[in-house]
Amino acid sequence: MQFAEQQNQQEDMMVEEAPVAYRKIEELENFGVAKADITKLKAGGYHTIEAIAHNTLRKLTDVKGVSEQKAQKLKDIVKMNNLVSTGFTTATQRLEMAKDAIMISTGSQELDRLLGGGIETGSITEIFGEFRTGKTQVCHTLCVTCQRPLDAGGAEGRVIYVDTEGTFKAQKLVAIAERFGMNPEEVLDNVICARAHNSEQQLELLADAAALMSDNRYALMVVDSATALFRSDYTGRAELSERQIQLGQFLRQLTRLAEEFGIAVVITNQVVANPDGMSFAKDATKPIGGNIIAHASQTRLKFKKGRGENRICQVYDSPILPESECTFALGPGGVEDAKDL
Repeated sequence: MQFAEQQNQQEDMMVEEAPVAYRKIEELENFGVAKADITKLKAGGYHTIEAIAHNTLRKLTDVKGVSEQKAQKLKDIVKMNNLVSTGFTTATQRLEMAKDAIMISTGSQELDRLLGGGIETGSITEIFGEFRTGKTQVCHTLCVTCQRPLDAGGAEGRVIYVDTEGTFKAQKLVAIAERFGMNPEEVLDNVICARAHNSEQQLELLADAAALMSDNRYALMVVDSATALFRSDYTGRAELSERQIQLGQFLRQLTRLAEEFGIAVVITNQVVANPDGMSFAKDATKPIGGNIIAHASQTRLKFKKGRGENRICQVYDSPILPESECTFALGPGGVEDAKDL
């Protein structure tokens, strides 16, 4: 018991001492920015210098009390002092940056192998498929595995979970934690969950998430599902354009969080019947969201049902992974390797 407590304390220390990829907005005080202005920016959802650099002047002036002149001054301070690298870099430098990405284990060796090591930090991974294909099970398993040490397939960080369909189950995390020999209470304490009831609230939660990430080390953000509320709040062809605009803004902010804080973002998506597909095709479904979600997701995974508790994961789209598939299984302890039936 004493050894386990010491090990948990060491893991906690690793989480706290993990290097961060962002600069807190409070640093701008050293460059002449008033504390009152920093308070206004934080109230408007800006918690890092990177957020100032990556957003437009128009977005900054949306913050109450920030004029166009003041927003331009902030931009100039960041640029003149080279606080954030926004210019060109060599491909060699980009390769070195890519090596810093952490791969979070899914709980299945076969699935990890298919994904080149696991779920990549710093980008968005989309998982789509019909109901009962294992999308939420993977999300729950990642909530636990991401807290493990780096050499055990983890990222030594906490989790933010946005639940839009009421599918988050804390008791599931307990079973997964026990499978990996982890303290269930500590695992649960490191998962911050919020229930979104409409698409506006879902968007607002991203500002709260940014505030949390600026204060603690987070490794993963899950949105399960990213599209369900947009689909129910905007119905019919007349509202399709507005739905896509709002969904695009949500995904853009998710991309910003992934890049700003170096976290892995996992979103789930639903499927609908493809009217353009052949009725006799083996799978005549397609993910909803159209090109908006297709362009925002760096890696798109398609889940299908297999025999028994086995499931099939297909790499649907990825800039680096080849189109391939593998089989994994769903068990009491989350995602695991496929079973022979």
